[in-house]
Amino acid sequence: MWKAFTVETKDHVAQVTLTGPGKGNAMGPDFWDELPQIFRQLDRDPEVRAVVLAGSGAHFSVGLDLKAAAGFIAPLVGSENALAGPRTEFHDMVKRWQGSVTAVAECRKPTIAAVQGWCIGGGVDLIAAVDIRYASADAKFSVREAKIAIVADIGSLQRLPAIIGDGHMRELALTGKDIDSARAEKIGLVNDVFATPEECLEAAHATAREIAANAPLTVQGVKDVLHRQRAGAVADGLNYVAAWNAAFFASKDLLEAIGAVFEKRTPNFTGE
Repeated sequence: MWKAFTVETKDHVAQVTLTGPGKGNAMGPDFWDELPQIFRQLDRDPEVRAVVLAGSGAHFSVGLDLKAAAGFIAPLVGSENALAGPRTEFHDMVKRWQGSVTAVAECRKPTIAAVQGWCIGGGVDLIAAVDIRYASADAKFSVREAKIAIVADIGSLQRLPAIIGDGHMRELALTGKDIDSARAEKIGLVNDVFATPEECLEAAHATAREIAANAPLTVQGVKDVLHRQRAGAVADGLNYVAAWNAAFFASKDLLEAIGAVFEKRTPNFTGE
């Protein structure tokens, strides 16, 4: 049924697994279309009381599928005088992608991410929207957008400060550095680290089963109260960054960054 995911439910726990495209579960058009549909269905399903979010293969997700996104980006960066039309289309695209991840945050069923391998860019946006995060020892995380001349605009900048604190958030976002699972646990990005991906996934399911054993309406009430405390600030921040990027996204540095990615070299940024 789904192209970018599989969904399986057993004993009141649903597992949503990223399946591609590619070995790194990159986030292409199918991902953005299907993610909100899946989580809205799970939200309405009375048989589901908790959700485990996982990635197939060696990695959770390497983030945005740059090749697929090039078609959206090209009209904006292809001209030094991009007009309102391309900027409006870009703004609408960002808002749609934000809405996809927000559907995860707004799901009334508790969500637990099991992360293995790389979790980059959009992958971090996604796990920032869940309730609980576990990682295997091989997991690595990166809010890497600054390294490719992009302001992260899908939710990391809005949700992570409440999870890891403002200072750690700024360090990750401004440097674009990679951190390992030990560092992620130390700063609170993940709750626990497990030796293998299999142990990590089992731990996520164990917690999901523990949650599912509680009174479901009470659990939903806890989520609703916690979500309400910061939902307004997150929504305001998402609106602002969507407008900011629609205005300032296009740059020579962005073209340089994209070229460097595909040519596998270090970019030379000039601030233009």
